[in-house]
Amino acid sequence: MGAGFAGIGFAIKLTQRGVRYALIERGASVGGTWRDNTYPGAACDVPSLLYCFSFAPNPDWSRSYPLQAEIRAYLENCVERYGLGPNLRLGNGVAAARFDQARSLWQLNLDDGSQLLARVLIIATGGLSRPKLPQIAGLEDFKGALMHSARWDAKVPLAGRRVGVIGTGASAVQIVPAIVDQVSQLSVFQRSAPWIVRKADRPVSAAARARNRRRPFRQRWRRALLDWAFDLRVLPFTRLRASLPLIEPIVALKRRLEVPDAALRRALKPDYRVGCKRVLLSNDYYPALGRPHVDLVTSPIDRIVADGVRCADGQLRALDVLVLATGFYGAEQGPPFPIEGRDGRALDRVWAGGGEAYLGTAVGGFPNLFLLSGPNTGLGHHSVIAMLEAQFGYLIGALDWLAARPGAVLEVRAESQQQHQRWLDARLARSVWNQGGCKSWYLTDSGRNTTLWPRSVRAYRRALARFDPVQYKTSVGVPQSPQQ
Repeated sequence: MGAGFAGIGFAIKLTQRGVRYALIERGASVGGTWRDNTYPGAACDVPSLLYCFSFAPNPDWSRSYPLQAEIRAYLENCVERYGLGPNLRLGNGVAAARFDQARSLWQLNLDDGSQLLARVLIIATGGLSRPKLPQIAGLEDFKGALMHSARWDAKVPLAGRRVGVIGTGASAVQIVPAIVDQVSQLSVFQRSAPWIVRKADRPVSAAARARNRRRPFRQRWRRALLDWAFDLRVLPFTRLRASLPLIEPIVALKRRLEVPDAALRRALKPDYRVGCKRVLLSNDYYPALGRPHVDLVTSPIDRIVADGVRCADGQLRALDVLVLATGFYGAEQGPPFPIEGRDGRALDRVWAGGGEAYLGTAVGGFPNLFLLSGPNTGLGHHSVIAMLEAQFGYLIGALDWLAARPGAVLEVRAESQQQHQRWLDARLARSVWNQGGCKSWYLTDSGRNTTLWPRSVRAYRRALARFDPVQYKTSVGVPQSPQQ
């Protein structure tokens, strides 16, 4: 389920092994996050070399940090290059899924009313796919153009108009510089200031791209170096938290150099440890906020009215366009559709207090169901593609085990999942994400971190290097055909 990076990458592995599968995508095209987020300035904050599959390198990235359109094109090229088309079903998502215990098969009800049977169900819909609207009074009263950053309407004109942006996270720091020259007035509503570091972005010359094509080992070598370098960045967030107060003045130097106005600089100073929230990359956000027609609003929003936003300071910021750069449901996000496992167990009820999964990949009570980018597989220091590739190998091991045992099911043991969760909670409790003095989308309302992996990518690769059926309850039933 899902044709973004996770679904496409694993579909390539299945195709290469001759496994019969269907890749189901509710949208009209592939790309996931990179299909949906088309706002001005949309780009990745992970280097191009790390933001592609190791088994499908792209020698033609135009920049060292890829842009949205290029990433989407890369995924579309992967679909074509590896022949995924015959197995791809677009524009018809899953409405509900139920495990049929009598036949040991998953029954999928699709949006168009049809049904599908499958021996194994893999959820690859991603952790950041459901836009989050702010809980602000009067949102429905606004009479101007209103849009979430993940549902950008390119037909809405911005030139010469008064625009407001609610939020100062990853999408906002890209949108603000991208539209600042078009609008007549820009109001940026900030609840908490982000930590921002330099983005080492530059164009990749045609000559360099040609060298990548002629000598693919060159890209592999550079990717390996980056992989090691980025993986070390987890240490200050976890084991070496005492180093963060030493790092912060270095990061703050960027703000001091790029924001000459002292009052604005004070307003942009974060009040929590660096790394507690996602550290953002930008070279033009601070300069954009210093423009004469840009207003950084730090007074809390009281309510939204027909012609703008009224804040606690009593001021009304009149607006023609309001952009909600308020992110996605992260830690609180439940399953993408109703999923019923063994004995009628519903995944949304199991995850009512926050998502849990053994190695971010399997959930007790849900036989032959696996997750890609499941709970606690997100990263604050590296590329999520590296985590996905570790999961690909692990799931191939599970599928090989099942292929050798027709009619068998795999269901992770409750004690294995609980032991893994206790280890996660203990490690995360000592991390900056839990102890850094902020409230982020990494945490549930109760304070549980259901989003991030608290160790290196290498540690995750080791944990998933071999599929271990001992961690699963296994049973062999009567072989059933999923063909329908």
